[in-house]
Formats: sequence, C-alpha cells, structure tokens
Amino acid sequence: MKKVRVGVIGVGHLGKEHSRVYAGMEGAELVAVVDADAEVARDVARKYKTQSATSADFLLDKVDAVSVVVPTLYHHKVAMPFLERGISVLVEKPMTFRVQEAEELVAVAARTGAKLQVGHIERFNPGFQAIIHQNLKPLFIECHRLSPFRFRSADVGVVFDLMIHDLDIVQCLVGAPVKRVEAVGVPVISQYEDIANARLTFENGCVANLTASRISLKSLRRIRFFAKDCYVAIDTMDKTATIYRKKPGFEQVAEKLKDASNLAVLLEMRKLVYGDLVDMETVKIGDEEPLKAELASFVACVREDRRPEVPGEDGVRAVRVAEMVTEDVRKNLAASELRNAGGTP
Repeated sequence: MKKVRVGVIGVGHLGKEHSRVYAGMEGAELVAVVDADAEVARDVARKYKTQSATSADFLLDKVDAVSVVVPTLYHHKVAMPFLERGISVLVEKPMTFRVQEAEELVAVAARTGAKLQVGHIERFNPGFQAIIHQNLKPLFIECHRLSPFRFRSADVGVVFDLMIHDLDIVQCLVGAPVKRVEAVGVPVISQYEDIANARLTFENGCVANLTASRISLKSLRRIRFFAKDCYVAIDTMDKTATIYRKKPGFEQVAEKLKDASNLAVLLEMRKLVYGDLVDMETVKIGDEEPLKAELASFVACVREDRRPEVPGEDGVRAVRVAEMVTEDVRKNLAASELRNAGGTP
C-alpha cells in the first residue's frame, strides 16, 4: 500500500491527537508537524519520530495532504496555499468564520483537484454511524450539547464552538435546506454567547431545536429525533443509540384515543401501559475512535481519489447556518438589552 505523506499544522490540544493517529496509521507517513511555538513542535515531533517546523511553508513540497488544526481565524490563510498546489486538506471545524472564506476554499479545491474535508468528527461517531444508514426521515429533532468552559475556545461563541457539530448533523439527517432560524443566547463568562438555543425550520417541514452550553459542570451530547413511526435517541458521548418503534396494535389504540371524551373508552385506556405498545431496539455500536475513523477516511480519499465523506460543501453549509444563528442571537440580545435599559427595540 502506497503511503500518503501527511503533515499536521498546529499541534495544540487537538493537533497533538491528529499527530498521534497519523503516526500510528498504516497507510500514512507523518512527514512533519508545524506549530508557531517551536518548543511545542519539537516535543510532538520527538514523540512521534518526525520533523518539526514553525512555518507551514516547510510542508509545501513535502506532503500529499495536511491537517489544519490552527485557530479558526487562520483556517483560510493556512489552507489556501496547499489547496492551490493541489495538496489535499482536512480543515478542522468550524471550517471558517465566514461563508465567503469557506466558499473560496471549496472553489480552489475544485479547480486544482485537491481533496477538501472538514473535521466534523461527530459524523464518525459510532452512535451516529449506526443510525444514519437506517434511512429514517425525522420530523422533529432535539439536540443538547453541554460542556464546561474550555478557555482555549474563548475566541468564539458557543455556536461556532459547540453547536456547529449539531448544525452539521441535523442538516445531514434532514437533507433539506434551512428555511428559517430563530435563536437566543447569553454571554456569561466570555464576550460572546456562552449558552444558546436555536430553532431551525427546514423547507420539508422538519423542525430542529438545538441547545448548546459551555457553562455546564458536566458534559452531555444527546440527539433525539422523531419520525412518523419511530423515535430515536443517540448519546454520542456514551456511543449509544436506541430506536423505539410502534408495536402491532398501536394504531388501533391511537384511533380509540380520538374518542377519549367517551367514559367507556377512558376506562379501557386506563388499563394500558405505554411501554407495552412500543419495541425498543438497541442498535449495535462499534468501538472505533471517531478521530481515527475520520483521519483514515481522509487518507483513503486522498489515496483512492474519491470524494471525502464530509466534503467542503458540507462545511460551508454548517458555517452558513451558524452565521444565521449568531446573527439572530446578537439581534435578540441587543433588543433585550435595549428593553432593559428602558428603550424601544
């Protein structure tokens, strides 16, 4: 198997993990790691027996692909020279802060033939993978993503920090454009929103309610969605997924409930137990590390010249809706502050 020569740009908390995975991957050769902090770069390079540098330019003539794991503000600047040379790029989420920059990366990749993948890692979570192939059609989705404050992400609000994961997932599940966004959020620790709630209405009628907080003491990552004949619960942290389906006879009970004002029907209904009317199926979950699955997928698409599982276009889509959410959060927060000050919004 021909090895794909890779480099990692930015070896902070997450970049170190990219380096670890590439260094142990059979189909990849970790050529070098890059970081503005020379000592950090040397330490990571020493650990994984590779070279180090302080400038991404060092990699331009040495690699087939790179992971860009620098702060989001620099994603566009760092990724662009590689894409222009036809070198494939995995850029961590969020792809960029602005839709225009994300679209520019996609356009250059299309022109040069470079692969452009976005690091929406939850797509590779075993819980999500177990459900996505069930071909379910959600009508309502509810997401909760809570975590303690991580100071390394203080340069962005919770929408681009955490909610971006679920903005990608729900659009992947629904498969229809977002029609309307309504959102609220509050800054608590940082200058940006630290807790936010967004309600997305899709063109096919599906509604998604997303809550993200980075001021919780415990972490939580749960997605629930309701389809016409089933209810699905996914815990991407515990890597579990459960499907609840109607048992035979459920529809007959639902039909009787239409006459619930009838005393005889009510007395009959009192004997029923809801749990007896549904089947619970625990979906088999794999135990593969999501990051390993994500990077292996990226390396394979470079080697085999195929479309990434999370292409740049999906990254643009997530950034576009994240922009819409943050704009509505700021608008509603400004209106609330004006009302509290005695003015008129």
